[in-house]
This record gives sequence, structure tokens and C-alpha cells, in this order.
Amino acid sequence: MNDMTIPNPIEAARVAPPAPLGMLAELTHRCPLSCPYCSNPVELDKRSGELDTETWKRVFSEAAAMGVLHLHLSGGEPTARKDIVELTAHAVQVGLYTNLITSGIGVAREKLEELANAGLDHVQLSIQDAEAENADKIAGLKGAHSRKRIFAGWVLELGLPLTINAVIHRGNVENIEALVNMALEFGARRVEIAHSQYYGWALENRRQLMPTRDQVMRAAATVERLRDELKGKLVIDAVVPDYYAKRPKPCVGGWGRQSLNVTPQGKVLPCHAAETIKHLEFDYVTDRSLPDIWANSSSFEAYRGTSWMKEPCTSCPRKEIDFGGCRCQALAIAGDPAQADPACSLSPFHAKITALAIKDAVADAPDYIYRRFGATSGNARVQITRNGAPAE
Repeated sequence: MNDMTIPNPIEAARVAPPAPLGMLAELTHRCPLSCPYCSNPVELDKRSGELDTETWKRVFSEAAAMGVLHLHLSGGEPTARKDIVELTAHAVQVGLYTNLITSGIGVAREKLEELANAGLDHVQLSIQDAEAENADKIAGLKGAHSRKRIFAGWVLELGLPLTINAVIHRGNVENIEALVNMALEFGARRVEIAHSQYYGWALENRRQLMPTRDQVMRAAATVERLRDELKGKLVIDAVVPDYYAKRPKPCVGGWGRQSLNVTPQGKVLPCHAAETIKHLEFDYVTDRSLPDIWANSSSFEAYRGTSWMKEPCTSCPRKEIDFGGCRCQALAIAGDPAQADPACSLSPFHAKITALAIKDAVADAPDYIYRRFGATSGNARVQITRNGAPAE
């Protein structure tokens, strides 16, 4: 009797996806800041459920073996992990380019020097504004801005490449030139001017954060002028706000095409906000290997490629360019993640997203809704606060 398994012809015909270029490792959701545009999910992973050191090291090894090039060590605040140096050293050892995405708060110089000695390749520092008082208000932490300035000096002293990341919204949109000049002052080689993306916690604060169309247009013009003026001195990347767009951006380079995220508890996601799509089932690295999840997980296959598309995407000549845009935004605005991203002017929901932007931008902005972390149980309990003080 022949025991050879006959392959399923449908499975055999399916072409395995190319390896992802980058992986976002969300080491923890713990964070000293309470930014109203926080990109982490509304429901945060508890500290007690975070992956242990050896599991993260195994995941990094698997990522390198499958062809991942860039590893983004993120959170929350990744340096809140006591094993951050050990994890970084292992990632370097297996051949990954390591980028530390940090608030710069609570990081001792000695720790940063240990990371540099472990082979850390790059530091990405978040800045809330160029003006200290407003920056602290946005971050929800008094004195945060001055600590970031000190941290940036340490990065420069240790010879590590530095990128400054600034999330733009109505609270700082008029200060883009000052933010770029601050990046130059800090010795950064690159600055990311990224308009707030309205998923997760930022969606809770959309009325507080939405700029006007005129502000967005002036901001875009400022960025283009500064790119010309600073060419050869500073690279300026920009992410435009979807709510004022005519065409969607290719979110994460296309679902399941170029990148993946691993949450603090080991859940593997095609994009940062994918958990908002409730009908999807996500796999954990504690149950399956990273390459297996990437190639075979139902959540990655759900919107990979173009076969899932509906009109107007199906017949659109740009469908292999923007891949229908953002699935999470389609869900948030159109109620269906398989719809065209409402940021696209061809979407039947485009007028709705435009109307929402106009309505929120012209209204008086209420106080920020901050995320606070419960101190008694050590987990990520959410507490609503107003402008830094507990809400009554």
C-alpha cells in the first residue's frame, strides 16, 4: 500500500507569498506617555501575558531565516522590557537590522550605551511638538519634552543614526517647520512627518485631532519646500491624512505582502490595526511558527492579493499599486473591510469620509482623551482622563 499523501491541487497551485521585508515587534504595551493618537489597540495586552525572552529570540531567528531584513523594536515603550539588550543582541546576531522605536522617556544613558554595544543599528524617537509646553500636553506627561532632548543628545554622542518621528494633527500642524528644524538640531538624518491615522485610540480622539483641509494643504506645501531646501542634509518622509486624500495609500505595502506585526502576547497581525476586523482569527507564535503563519494563516490570506476585491477596485488599474488601500479604514467608515478604502474618490463612501473630516475639523476641539495605565495590577487598564487630569 502506498502511504504517499496526494496533495490538494488547489493548495499545490497556490503560490507562496514572498518573504516580508520588515517585522514590527511590539515587545510591550507599557508606555510612560498617553498620546491621544496612540496607534496601539484600545484593549491592551497585559504585562503578565507578554512573551518571554526565549520565545522572542526564537521568533527573531525565524524572522531572519525566512528573509526579514528590518526588525522594528517597538511598544509601548520597548525599553520597559528588562531584557531589551539581550533581545537586541540576539536580533543582531541572527542578521536583522535593528531599529529601536522609543519615547526616550525612562531610558538611562547606560542602557542606551549597552544597546549600542549590543549592535543596535538605529534609533527612532517620537516628538510631540517643537514647543515644550504643548509637547508635554500632547504626551500627557509634564517634563517629557526636556527628557527627549537629553535622550537625543545621548544618541548623537554614541554615534547612532537618529530618525525623529512627529505625528501631525490639529494641535501641532502649524509647527511643522519648527519640528523639522528641531530634528536638524538633534542631529537626525531623517524626520517622519506623519499625519495621525484614525484607528484604535486615535479614532476615540478624532474630533480633537482632525485638522482643516487648509491646514493640511499648507502643511504639504511646507514639507515640499523644506525637502528642497534641506536636500542632502535631511531626509523628510511624509504620510498624508487619508480623510483628505483622493487616492488611498498602499497600506503596509499591501496586506500580507511586505510586513507583519507581532503583539506583546505573540499574536501575529498583517497590520497594526488588524484586530479591529473582528471576524478574522489571528494565530500566535506560541502555537505556530512565524513562517507558517505568514504563508498559511487565514488572516493573512483574507485580503492578500486582489481576488477578495469588489468594485470599483476589481476593474481599477491601480489595484496592484494601492491594493485597495486600508482594510481597517474601510471597516471603520464603510462597515465592510472588503470595500474600497473610503479615502479613494472612486469609493461610494468617499463623500462620507470627507464629510466626517470637515465636521470634526471645524468643531471646537474637546479635551484630549488620554489613555492611562492601571498601577495596582500592573496591567493595561484604560482610564479616561481630560487634559492630563482624571475625568470626574
